[in-house]
Amino acid sequence: MTLVRSETPLALSDLTDQALRVRAVEAAATYDVAVLTGVLMAYMRSGSSQGSRTSLHTIKAYRVSVRNFVPWAQASGVQLLRPGRRDGGRYLAYLQERPNGGRGRSGKLSAATVQQYIAGARALYRALDWAGATQINPFITVSAPQDRTPAIIKRPPYQDELEAVLLSCDQELSALLLLCAHAGLRIGEALQVKAGDIAGNILTVYGKGGKLRRVPLGKRVREALREVAPQPDGDGRLFHWTYSQAAYRMRKASLAAGHPEFWRGFHAARKSSGTRLYQKVGDFTRVAVFLGHSSVDTTRKYVAVTEDDVSAEVEDF
Repeated sequence: MTLVRSETPLALSDLTDQALRVRAVEAAATYDVAVLTGVLMAYMRSGSSQGSRTSLHTIKAYRVSVRNFVPWAQASGVQLLRPGRRDGGRYLAYLQERPNGGRGRSGKLSAATVQQYIAGARALYRALDWAGATQINPFITVSAPQDRTPAIIKRPPYQDELEAVLLSCDQELSALLLLCAHAGLRIGEALQVKAGDIAGNILTVYGKGGKLRRVPLGKRVREALREVAPQPDGDGRLFHWTYSQAAYRMRKASLAAGHPEFWRGFHAARKSSGTRLYQKVGDFTRVAVFLGHSSVDTTRKYVAVTEDDVSAEVEDF
């Protein structure tokens, strides 16, 4: 049977069990990255626990993972449907030793990138199981090591330079950055904000995993959002950029502000929001609710606490 590369995840997930199995088996036998990616996306859509609520970030990361794993498997003599019990560990070792080939980068892949690639490969085998192609998963017992350096130290929140960069942003970009740096939104959430989501000082956010929360907006954020009007014939969204387009504009604004090294991504702005709120309320639980975290342990990774945070309290011990 000829593989059809134009098949979408929707089309694949709507196939009969037998037809889907044939597609998956043939794609695995020929190491067809495009079709295998389609099988994984079909599984994410209709076979995984999150379904259509899976975040765009996860989907993008898994696509990249398949593009990395399948060529390695082919070059390494791994039969995708009958992998050896040590092949998962072999791939992990390869990733840990592989140079970081990105533009302007040196050294090895980061621990976070290795974890992402392993997670994507593990998900691919769940998808192949779902498609009826194989029940073997060489990544079940494979666990990428954690980075011992806390993320808040490696990628700290923005501080005073944030104000200087805001001066170099246009109204639309300022509003977007403030939604992350003051209102604590994820960039994916911020880019989806519609005029109808704002009622007074409350913003209704449709967040990660389909969770809905209501975020209070400070005066400065409200004023910035009032300056951004949706397109008259559009869907009400305030921003019409992809993540890459927004990040490109932020890098340009950073350079114009004289802080070329400022830009560390929108997540650092979200950490700024979490850190500032914690400094005000001193309560991780309240910060977790504000940021939309299910676990306070996650929130702790977003808050930069000074090393002498308790120095005054222990002075008279």
